[in-house]
Amino acid sequence: MSKLLDALNEYLKTLPFKIFRFTEADADGNTETLICTDACPCQNCYSVAKTFTMTAVGILYDKGLLKPEDKICDILRDEIPDGIDPRWYENTIDRALTHRLGLPEGFLDIDCNRSTDFTDDYLRYLFLYPLACEPGTQKTYSDGAFYLLSCIVEKISGISLDNFLWKELFVHMDYQEVAWSHCPKGHAMGGTGLYLSSDDMVKLGILYANNGVYKGKRLLSEEWVKIALDRRYALAPDETGKVYFKDGMFGQKLFVIPSEKKAYALQSFGANADIIMKFVRDFKG
Repeated sequence: MSKLLDALNEYLKTLPFKIFRFTEADADGNTETLICTDACPCQNCYSVAKTFTMTAVGILYDKGLLKPEDKICDILRDEIPDGIDPRWYENTIDRALTHRLGLPEGFLDIDCNRSTDFTDDYLRYLFLYPLACEPGTQKTYSDGAFYLLSCIVEKISGISLDNFLWKELFVHMDYQEVAWSHCPKGHAMGGTGLYLSSDDMVKLGILYANNGVYKGKRLLSEEWVKIALDRRYALAPDETGKVYFKDGMFGQKLFVIPSEKKAYALQSFGANADIIMKFVRDFKG
């Protein structure tokens, strides 16, 4: 076991919570996992799923099929219901990626609400729901923004978000079992509901830590990686600017340290993931 994992294992014994597993990966794609609590390997990564959805958008960007400034209603023109707020016509992919669509905070959260709360047509429900603020001006974090991005990826690619990622990413990175929750119409949720192991979660992190390259193969452009990190598309910097991370409910965390070309994935239930990230960030091995 690496010095970091040995030290982390000892540190965890002093904390008032337990984790399931913690995985580290280096620039060559080598991974090592510290298993602290026996649990099923595939866990819901909750909002870490947004990083995967953002990456699917990046792949389409690299293919020249969309740009952040593209307008959502132009792409989904066939799905726009009558009676939509006219302000929707100015909303862009960039606004969705940065939670500035004007949707209410926490909108379309399948982790906390019953599926029947959103009718059987989530996309129609989303477009017709009253906007909470002026689009483009205020950040209101919600799963709804990334459900919308999932529908956009599907519209442009012709296949669901999860199938698109299998074709363009997962098969090239040797992913194992992956499952994504869908709405009643069959669209992947995008913002949550992604089940996978920490060993596979961390692979996406190393892709960003390594400027879009995984085990010598370029899967994302350096341009997209820079755009995503600069604009905080589902990976935000910590207070030092050294680490970029994405949290998921109940203590899930994916974080990358580009300067060290390292990535880490944490799965837990109720852990203080920030404490663990800071321990790893400041570790001197």
